[in-house]
Amino acid sequence: MNCRSKWIQVDFVKGSRTFANSCWACILVCGATGFLLVGLSSCVGEDLIPGLSSEHIVFIPQGIVMCFYGIAGLFLGLYLWCTAFWNVGGGYNLFDKREGFFSIFRWGFPGTNRRIRIRLVLKDIEAVGLESKEGFYPRRILYLKVRGRQNIPLTRIGESLTLGDVEEKAAEPARFPRVSIEGF
Repeated sequence: MNCRSKWIQVDFVKGSRTFANSCWACILVCGATGFLLVGLSSCVGEDLIPGLSSEHIVFIPQGIVMCFYGIAGLFLGLYLWCTAFWNVGGGYNLFDKREGFFSIFRWGFPGTNRRIRIRLVLKDIEAVGLESKEGFYPRRILYLKVRGRQNIPLTRIGESLTLGDVEEKAAEPARFPRVSIEGF
């Protein structure tokens, strides 16, 4: 979703609050809970999950390993839920012709750097670039080339875009400050 007027353009960037991340977090937590309960069942000697027998699982070493994988999976699932809840990576790109600046805002992890802001002068933007790697897992990253700084990515990492989508996404930020597009 984009907002645009004569002087200001705002491009919103999706963060980690996606349907896929929520599905993976649910699957991971459910599987990890199953592993942990089966491992604990082998320790206690009773079935903690009805219908899932653990009588053939010896606590040492199989039960301990299942408990370890269950705990590790729960931590990973909690991490995914937290990143989705905090919407890490979400934010916006703001071009302001009237004030003559470009601003990037992203949400990070809680702490001192929760809000990530980069503010640049529009005159320092040299071009909008594209880094493209083809193959089994194609990767296309749209970025800003800024004078005296490293390239600043405008698209999400892991966002799979077709060449047509990349062209459209590159044209918008290039048209507003009137810079060239490189890498096509």
